[in-house]
Amino acid sequence: MGREDVDSIVEATDAGREGELIFRLVYHQCKCKKPFERLWISSMENAAIREGFASLRPGTEYDALYEAALCRERADWIVGINATRLFSCKYGPTLNVGRVMTPTLAMVCGREAAISGFQSEPFYTVQLVPEGFAANGERMKEKTEAEKVVEECRMAGTATVVKAERKDRAEKPPALYDLTSLQRDANRQLGYTAQQTLDYTQSLYEKKLVTYPRTDSRYLTEDMAGMLPGLVGLVQKKRNISPDAPAPVNAAQVINGKKVTDHHAIIPTKTLESADLADLPSGELAVLDLIALRLVCAVGDPCRYSETAVTLECAGHQFKSKGKTVTDPGWRAYATAADGEKDGDDAPPIPALSEDAELPLAKVELKEGKTTPPKRFTEDTLLQSMEAAGAEEMPEDVERKGIGTSATRAAIIEKLVQKGFVGRKGDKKAKALVPTDKGRALAAVVPEQIQSPTMTAEWEEKLLGIEKGGYAPDDFMREIAGMVTDLVKNYETVKGVQMDMPGKGMVIGSCPHCGADVAERDKGWFCASRECRFVLWKDNAYFKKIGKHLTAGMAEKLVKEGRIKLKDCKSQRTGRTYNADVLLTTEEDGRAKFQMEFDNSGKKSGGKKN
Repeated sequence: MGREDVDSIVEATDAGREGELIFRLVYHQCKCKKPFERLWISSMENAAIREGFASLRPGTEYDALYEAALCRERADWIVGINATRLFSCKYGPTLNVGRVMTPTLAMVCGREAAISGFQSEPFYTVQLVPEGFAANGERMKEKTEAEKVVEECRMAGTATVVKAERKDRAEKPPALYDLTSLQRDANRQLGYTAQQTLDYTQSLYEKKLVTYPRTDSRYLTEDMAGMLPGLVGLVQKKRNISPDAPAPVNAAQVINGKKVTDHHAIIPTKTLESADLADLPSGELAVLDLIALRLVCAVGDPCRYSETAVTLECAGHQFKSKGKTVTDPGWRAYATAADGEKDGDDAPPIPALSEDAELPLAKVELKEGKTTPPKRFTEDTLLQSMEAAGAEEMPEDVERKGIGTSATRAAIIEKLVQKGFVGRKGDKKAKALVPTDKGRALAAVVPEQIQSPTMTAEWEEKLLGIEKGGYAPDDFMREIAGMVTDLVKNYETVKGVQMDMPGKGMVIGSCPHCGADVAERDKGWFCASRECRFVLWKDNAYFKKIGKHLTAGMAEKLVKEGRIKLKDCKSQRTGRTYNADVLLTTEEDGRAKFQMEFDNSGKKSGGKKN
């Protein structure tokens, strides 16, 4: 940007809001004034790139897009930094609060609360077993009622077919992977965390084996249709996916340029042809196989089957059964057990039946069961919920739906784990995500406004208005500032909530200001009272200024005795060393204040705040 022989610039970042922001931030940081044009493409095919360069647009046409992106960035920062400081100061430990992270934590805590509050109840069903299939009655709460039905049906001995319908159906192939759907399948089938899957896919991308991973699109652009047959054949051969018979390629099923945002769906590349995969790490190879298999399935033929629905009547009670017979497996012939789109939906076939037929009953059984609580989130199901959160409240044409993006959701989950708000639990491949005490406590004190994905929905609607020129950026930022100001001014501490204090160590004494315990934590020695501001920071500016580091022993002596003797303190001005006493007092609000007393003259220095 600073070269004298360059008089204009082409902006070739991602074709979307965040891509626009990245370029503008660099452009302004470099204090660049040169004119620039916008390359707007979603495909990396040569023809698409040439067409994009042939139709460059003036960069100023995308000013509104940049303003929307800048508003989003600033609003996230303002909400995050103020809310984090507010709740950390109110409750003691560092409590990270953010527009995406907090609603995600609230989902996990809400699910755990639903599980804890769930009361299992027994239920009973009656099952009829004619020859070749079984039919079930409705659930009943009372066992005596179910036993009565069993007795009546056994006495009847036969059941009448009152309805027998057979329909031919087709199951469409699954869509290509975006990052979230890939992370979900890798978690469910392979046990990988969302971050692991992103890391593996990023490495495959850097090795030119798959396309760009951080995408939220599940389609390809029209100019990519021509290369699909060759790519599918290559993938079949290299990854041994039924290589003896060429797979069908229904390209239209995966082509939709209108649904491609910054980047198209994740697919393998033609580099596979010359790549030696023998040394590829097992995790990367497993993810590559998922992506390869999905491509072959996505362009395959529908899975065709006949579905039979039967209703029987016995002793005045109705019983129902469904059966399924696959007539042409289509794409499922390639997926087999590795596919994760449909799990356990196959029903055994039912023999041909005619209405009014009388069927002898081989058995009449009473089945007992119990209602089960909701399942804990895994990364698979949490990613699904994040993607869907608040989507129904967002306009159809917003750039992003749900909370977070394909590129950020994995990091959000990892941050919740790393910050101690959520833990991974269980010995299954896909571990459950469970809130910690600290996570539950935070969810209990953060107001609904920040916990709910509704705020994201409202933001997206207004950001879309900014993009289209119908809503002023200044108005949006004023609303954000007003909302945060109102939160800080009017938030009332929730009483009775005990926060986990990570890094808490032994109590070193009583607070010189209020008398409460002073205990060690990660970054210093803190007063236990939330109303008191006393703290001795480990990275203490006052002691650094005199060439000293505040140790645990020094802190304890200061708290207990109010003073410590120091030798060989160093003057920043002259470089000379001296001996002195450091005295500890406090300000009116509890903040630590230091004074120095020289042992060679009795002279005191001026007071300094911590």
